[in-house]
Amino acid sequence: MLDAIDTILQHAEGITYENLCANKVLFGGVVYHIVIIGEASHMLTQAFKDAHPETSWKQIKGMRNHIVHGYYTVDPEDVWYVLQHDLAPLREQVVRYISETDWEAWEKAPQNENKS
Repeated sequence: MLDAIDTILQHAEGITYENLCANKVLFGGVVYHIVIIGEASHMLTQAFKDAHPETSWKQIKGMRNHIVHGYYTVDPEDVWYVLQHDLAPLREQVVRYISETDWEAWEKAPQNENKS
């Protein structure tokens, strides 16, 4: 998730809405990485999501679903909004979650057994 966020932020730094819309490769890359963020959030346990309600997990999943199942209706304004308003705060949250998580305990938690 963090890698996808960083990839978007790195490649979209300093662009305008017009640049995003005009550059189909950049637009497609941003959209693709938003899907990756949604997929990664889907892989998290419900217990983890419940423990971190400040993140809009349903919105993240909803955006992913909208892109994947209605790709021909993806509104560039929605993508621009995510880019301008959602990614930086999400990045801060993900970095905090990574640093605060006791990964040894997480690996041993019953809901994580047999997952690799």
